[in-house]
Amino acid sequence: MVGLFPALLVLAAGAIPELDQARQLFAKTDFQAAVKLIEGMPQKTGAAYELMGRSHYLMGDYKKATQAFEKALVDDRSNAAYHHWLGRAWGRRAETSSPFTAPGYASKARQHFEQAVELDPENREALADLFEYYLEAPGFLGGGFDKAAALADRIGRLDSAGAHFLQSRLAEKRKDFNRAEQALRRAVAVAPGQASRVIDLAKFLAKQGRHQESEQAFAQAEALAPDSPKVLFERAEAYVQSRRNLGEARQLLKRYLKSRLAPEDPPRHQAEKLLKQIGG
Repeated sequence: MVGLFPALLVLAAGAIPELDQARQLFAKTDFQAAVKLIEGMPQKTGAAYELMGRSHYLMGDYKKATQAFEKALVDDRSNAAYHHWLGRAWGRRAETSSPFTAPGYASKARQHFEQAVELDPENREALADLFEYYLEAPGFLGGGFDKAAALADRIGRLDSAGAHFLQSRLAEKRKDFNRAEQALRRAVAVAPGQASRVIDLAKFLAKQGRHQESEQAFAQAEALAPDSPKVLFERAEAYVQSRRNLGEARQLLKRYLKSRLAPEDPPRHQAEKLLKQIGG
């Protein structure tokens, strides 16, 4: 019995050394090592399964991600983050699966996004993901522009710049490109120090074929965040999508893959996929 008490004290304090180590590996984007460490844990908490799920998700293995997030929910069904990430994983599976299985996966994504928002009404990322679902999904799968617009208004009470971005997405979907641009410029004005908002504008201008203005916006984003790998990736992706400056895109992606990335940056497998598209 004596040897049991130290273990109980560790559990009571919530300190799990292996999980802390896995979190450190995750922060360094060593997702494979994080998964391996968690797999070796004799007892796994919901937090451990969530970290495993995020790691699989960021490595592009969405099936294993859903399995891990579902195990996390067994531990705590009231955890909004678990529902949110499981919704993301089902959404990716819907995007990458056959027409026969995609609708079912998409419905599961919506259900978990809605559950996440119900449990945590101020979770801006979950609200934004649910907005994107409503914007992109057909009505028979629970989508709809009216639902998306209502969410954009709701997000406006939490994040003015984010709401302007969502309004631009809605306007773009409705082919109202002037209003979409105006909303993006309002987002930049509301949050002038956020490089991500300038990147949104740069990407939109590139899609509109306004390449010189797009270059100016990307340069502005780089000035705001000179050491940000995200600027490298987004600029390269814009070049690849417009089939221009492919040599520069290749160099940007190689620089990106050599950068010290964070989990919030686009996953490495996405950059590798773009490189493959252009023969990098």
